[in-house]
Amino acid sequence: MLGNKKIMGQNILRYMTLMGIERKDLAERLNVPYSTLTTWINGDAYPRIDRIEQMARLFKCEKSDLVESRDAAKIRKAVRIPVYGRVRAGIPEAAIEDIIDTEEIDPNMVKGGAEFFALKIKGNSMEPKISDGDVVIVRKQPDIESGEVAIVMVNSEDATCKRVRKYRDGIELVASNPIYDPIFYTNEQVKQLPVTILGRVVELRAKF
Repeated sequence: MLGNKKIMGQNILRYMTLMGIERKDLAERLNVPYSTLTTWINGDAYPRIDRIEQMARLFKCEKSDLVESRDAAKIRKAVRIPVYGRVRAGIPEAAIEDIIDTEEIDPNMVKGGAEFFALKIKGNSMEPKISDGDVVIVRKQPDIESGEVAIVMVNSEDATCKRVRKYRDGIELVASNPIYDPIFYTNEQVKQLPVTILGRVVELRAKF
């Protein structure tokens, strides 16, 4: 319990600093003696649950943010998504293999029901920004705005990471690396192959 007391004290002091609240002011707001608050901050005593609730309301945070370590709170709040098998960022190849890893994203990203997955890039067609071995975070969606970077499935079995440009008569998959020519698909090819948008790339997790 001593460790928990110390964590609580550190968290109280951190929120006091963030909000610019002095000890005397906080003690008055909580209606507790100054000495009692000092024992909490020093990690010598643990507040009652009602006092923790009071502080959480005052600091505009969750009770767990006061009780848990910052690392534990981060792990608890993070949303884990799967990282799928390598996706070639050059010539498209078989896209989704077994899950090879996981990545964490901010829980605010999934509010409203949005779904995400991650893909590992293979190849150099999206360099210099996206390199071989990098992981991209992808928001699942069947369509994107022209000019956005997406994961695109071609012929129901191949996937590629490309910038998508839309035209009246079709779409173009454009590499960032100038050594790769754009690939154009007519509207008819888009339907027949098909060419399918798996999702929009929203974040890059570069590897060093």
